[in-house]
Amino acid sequence: MNLDPKIRKKLLQESRNPFRGLRRVIWVALTASAGMGLLIMGIRSFSGETVLINDVVIQSIAFFACFSFIILDRSKSD
Repeated sequence: MNLDPKIRKKLLQESRNPFRGLRRVIWVALTASAGMGLLIMGIRSFSGETVLINDVVIQSIAFFACFSFIILDRSKSD
């Protein structure tokens, strides 16, 4: 089978990192969701409502975990 070198390179890259694009979209969506949760908690806190510290910790961990997954999922050439 004679494949175009560009197609061959792309297929080899996809076989090493399957569903990379989909994973990146999911990590960005989860990071944005956790960031929105933190923003809403911050607004509620500044408006005088009581926000449980446990909830803030959980949202912070979720945000930093998903953000770190975005960083770790980068290719070496980015």
